[in-house]
Amino acid sequence: MHELSTTELAAMLTTTDADTRALLWVGPLNDSMRACSINTAVRQSAFLAQILLESSELRQLQESLGYSAQRLRQVWPQRFPSDDIAEQYAHNPQKLANKVYALRMGNGDEASGDGWAYRGRGLIQLTGRDNYAHFSAAMDCDALGHPDLLQQPAGAALSAAWFWHTHGLNELADGTLQADGDQQFSEITRRINGGLNGLPQRHAYWDRIRKILGVATPP
Repeated sequence: MHELSTTELAAMLTTTDADTRALLWVGPLNDSMRACSINTAVRQSAFLAQILLESSELRQLQESLGYSAQRLRQVWPQRFPSDDIAEQYAHNPQKLANKVYALRMGNGDEASGDGWAYRGRGLIQLTGRDNYAHFSAAMDCDALGHPDLLQQPAGAALSAAWFWHTHGLNELADGTLQADGDQQFSEITRRINGGLNGLPQRHAYWDRIRKILGVATPP
């Protein structure tokens, strides 16, 4: 496996604290990639491009839930059919998470608090009690009992690598060397994001990282 160096990781970042951030993250990223067979420069370049976009370059480790009432009505029109209802949850991340994630993904009802406890965390945001439980069992990491582990570099990186591996993204990344490599990368984006949000920026990271890691692009 190619061991990512601090210098390489810093070169992938555009933040002013790139060197400091690279020192903090290079170890957890290497450990996680090794554990989940992200073990070639081709796989690593696709993985790193996606997580840099998803986490705002290793800075955003939990989902943002501080929506305005207007935004709530746009995102969840059936859950918030009126301004009065939306106002009760506006700019209240905990209350909102408990409502919109209730009785989904293995969570209990709104009063259980599971929605907030198992909100999206990590470099690829893991969400829901079931996902936390599956990850915990597979990787011997008690994220179910201690969900904030996914807001630490080791847990955030490992959960992202586990998601990548279990969703078949190593195999898709291998396909990016083929003539239809862009389509393979787009499918990776869909499996992570549910759509193609930020695809041009993901491509920009991918192009930069492939150059740094010496991955040839298809003709």
